[in-house]
Amino acid sequence: MTFFKTTFYYSALVCLLISSFISNANPPKEIFWEDLIPKNHVQIDTQTQANHDGSEQNWVQPDLDAPIVKELNGQSVSLPGFVVPLEGDSEVITEFLLVPYFGACIHVPPPPPNQIVHVTIKGGVPIESLYDAIVVTGIISTESWSGEIAQTGYKIKAVGIAPFEL
Repeated sequence: MTFFKTTFYYSALVCLLISSFISNANPPKEIFWEDLIPKNHVQIDTQTQANHDGSEQNWVQPDLDAPIVKELNGQSVSLPGFVVPLEGDSEVITEFLLVPYFGACIHVPPPPPNQIVHVTIKGGVPIESLYDAIVVTGIISTESWSGEIAQTGYKIKAVGIAPFEL
């Protein structure tokens, strides 16, 4: 009888610990693009500077030394935005830039680095339309990334991607 009591108590303790862990697991923090800009920084508005005449200035990324919010490093977050594909195939993408508005980095000057997030997702994800906004969930880091299109101030290792819904 003692064996069964001990087994029962250990099983109950394990179940209690697991349920406690699950209930205390924090959902991702919902952040928005303004949360990526330090409170005291005056951000350059590149979207209103858009020039569609194809001039060389149209492709110059402004404010390359724009500061980041270091407190976000390592947090689980959800951030809405638009996709600029970098790596993948005809079915899925595995690496992309997340930007605050449609056409950023393609039709208009790239936003400052603190307004672009480099996203990777293991195994890739299908993106139905590049015109639709998505929400990326994952761990954000304040590590920069630099590529042909732009420089970023943040990276996210995504664990989930969903359509953005109002």
